[in-house]
Amino acid sequence: MITLPNIESGQGPVLMLNLLKFKDKKVYFEQYIPAFNQVVQQLGIEGVSVKVVSEVVANIIADENDHWDQMVLVEYPSAEAFKTIAQSDVYQQIADPLRLAGTAKLKLIMTRKIDF
Repeated sequence: MITLPNIESGQGPVLMLNLLKFKDKKVYFEQYIPAFNQVVQQLGIEGVSVKVVSEVVANIIADENDHWDQMVLVEYPSAEAFKTIAQSDVYQQIADPLRLAGTAKLKLIMTRKIDF
């Protein structure tokens, strides 16, 4: 289960930076992603979209043990939408077991775009 800190809801969309180390890449992309999309649809949340999927080529400034396979950037319509998905029973039952089966290590970093 994903443990969530108190997230300031604020206004507008958030971008979730996912740093992934795979245990089973096939399970992650062929089972977890479709299950996640099913959960989003069942919950009726619109505006969740993958912005970037990128392979990690090299760690330039990183801790010695910070090795990642891929980076995925996902936009959510709000922090509340992310919390609703991650804390839902349907996510816990359908998608989370596949996330755990597919990833050896995962970091999620919630960000909000800054306009300047």
